[in-house]
Amino acid sequence: MLRLQSETATAVAMHAQMFVRSRTVVSRTVAGETLIVPIRGKVGDLASIYSFNEVGSLIWRLLDTPRQLPELVSAVEQTYEVRMERARQDVLQFLEEMLAANLVEATGEAIPLADAPVGREGLSAMGAL
Repeated sequence: MLRLQSETATAVAMHAQMFVRSRTVVSRTVAGETLIVPIRGKVGDLASIYSFNEVGSLIWRLLDTPRQLPELVSAVEQTYEVRMERARQDVLQFLEEMLAANLVEATGEAIPLADAPVGREGLSAMGAL
């Protein structure tokens, strides 16, 4: 029960933020796998290479431009046809891990998602498919 309350508090705090890839990383997709290399002192930190699964790769592609938590959750939910709560848990875990590793940046200023595209067409328009 305590874990659920903690996740809820985290989601509420993250709901009003925008998330975007850090400018201090380089990413490439190789053989269908997304690889992330942090740049430290103008040199790639090859000891800290990150690799993402399909869900992480989708979120990473979306984070090319600033996104809000609900938009990321919706994309995962629709792409993988999972329940919203499962998509939300996966996105929250990904964001928390990426924030801790400084691979993703958060800002407190949210941009309204009025008229945001939805469905596969919307994901394609966002560059996620």
